[in-house]
Amino acid sequence: MSEGTLTTAALEAVMFAAGDPMSMEDLADILRTDLLTVQNLMTRLEKELVERHSGLTVRRVAGGLQLATRPELYPVVERLSQVVDRKISAPTMETLSIIAFKQPITKQEIEHIRGVRIERALTKLIELELIAEVGRKQVLGRPILYGTTDTFLRTFGLNSLEDLPNLPSDREAAVGMDDEQLELLGELEGLEESEEDDEIAEMEENDSDNSPLP
Repeated sequence: MSEGTLTTAALEAVMFAAGDPMSMEDLADILRTDLLTVQNLMTRLEKELVERHSGLTVRRVAGGLQLATRPELYPVVERLSQVVDRKISAPTMETLSIIAFKQPITKQEIEHIRGVRIERALTKLIELELIAEVGRKQVLGRPILYGTTDTFLRTFGLNSLEDLPNLPSDREAAVGMDDEQLELLGELEGLEESEEDDEIAEMEENDSDNSPLP
């Protein structure tokens, strides 16, 4: 189908119905046209949304394109939270934050950082498809490693994990902390050192296994 017979309305309708981000290739397949036509239509649609002062915009997220609310209208849309039950509690969000910034990470490592058991939080995050199993750690017992998903990227409006904000340095983070928070920061640093020691020990063990017999 040529660009002349397609309209931006068709593209907008497909993106609205999809809800989730879609790649240019998928849009071209659904509209039965070529990539160049979709790119031209996308440019026109973005321009039309601005010209008609639409509450929507085209957002590039999770490697695709999605119709989303304009950032300046977030305060209005946020009021939905007053009538819609929150799906993620504060402890669950804390667990998600640790996974997002420390992934891949095991359940035991998360519990060490938080200081509490996280079975319920972990189960909830898996149910919401915000995290998933991404492998096994190569240590004794081979515990499951967890990481975030494309659903996580879409939910928080990120195109990739590189869009996550930078964490402050240890010195910056320590400013204004109370004794309990400083203790938690020290435990986190200890965990990182322990992980490095495990990796070094594993490398030495592998070198020993691969050494020639006398």
